[in-house]
Amino acid sequence: MPKRTRTPLGRFSVALVTLAVAAPVAACGSGASSTAVAGDGTGKITVLRSNSALFEPLYIAQQQGYFKDAGLDVTIKTGAQDTSQNAPSVLNGEAQFAMTDSSGFLKGAAKNMPIRIATGLESATTKTDPTDGLMVKKDSPIKSFKDLEGTTVGLPALGGTIQFIVEYMVEKEGGDPSKVKFVALPTSSLGDAAKSGKTDAVYSFGAFYAAAKADGLKVIGNGMNDLPGITQGVLFSTQKYLSENAATAKKFINAVAKANTYANAHPEAVKAIQTKYTQLSADYIKNEQVPYYDKNIDKTVMRTVITKMHQYELLSSTPKDDAIYWDQAPTITGG
Repeated sequence: MPKRTRTPLGRFSVALVTLAVAAPVAACGSGASSTAVAGDGTGKITVLRSNSALFEPLYIAQQQGYFKDAGLDVTIKTGAQDTSQNAPSVLNGEAQFAMTDSSGFLKGAAKNMPIRIATGLESATTKTDPTDGLMVKKDSPIKSFKDLEGTTVGLPALGGTIQFIVEYMVEKEGGDPSKVKFVALPTSSLGDAAKSGKTDAVYSFGAFYAAAKADGLKVIGNGMNDLPGITQGVLFSTQKYLSENAATAKKFINAVAKANTYANAHPEAVKAIQTKYTQLSADYIKNEQVPYYDKNIDKTVMRTVITKMHQYELLSSTPKDDAIYWDQAPTITGG
């Protein structure tokens, strides 16, 4: 595959977080080593959530008393819009856990950051209909991912999970992903870019995907569901914190797992949290399909992501499993 010049990473976009590795991270410590204890003897944890999605189980765990029952005092804070600022917060002990997606985490792991995935929140699954995907004009000559060779594709951010899935599908269908040009555009303007011809195709998601689809754009493929098991949301911590506070960390991820189960059985609870903590429209929340939450991380699929992201020059190295997962993280081998 010919070499190509990569555009620097874009900023965080809804649900699919990109943990860019900034220079200041190298100067950070390896994380607070002990759990703070509240006056009533409960373990204190601060967790940084994403700005807009997949954080619902955290609030459910709080509302349903799962954290309290586990003896935990959990504070949920909104993480930085640019999630490259979340890793230093965890490494410095300002927070014990933070959210990201698979490619976001892997960019940190590839730089040998001492962080580990503690649990999953959501992975792509055929149990739900796509809520993201590649989109073109109805009369576009692009009928498949292979047809993207020689075209320009608009993305909400460069270098992350979305760019990976497009390149992966181009290659899977027999095309050459190095022949696709990617440009970063504001998420709200992706649909217009495809309709106006500014780009040949775009990849959109969530409310923007639904709006563009309603506006007449044609969808190609099944979005992230074309690679079932690709991790879309995880909680990570530092290796040091997880090692020295394993019992507390285990209680935390078990409480989140209970909340995942509750969220899957009570979509109305998910929608209530979205109404309170997001800027999504009431109409979209009412009619949207809620995510399927899953604690498990498929190591086989993750290894595919690692290998291919490195091949596509989206990762600087291929971190081994012991540099990715906490040894008590809920992992499976599937794919």
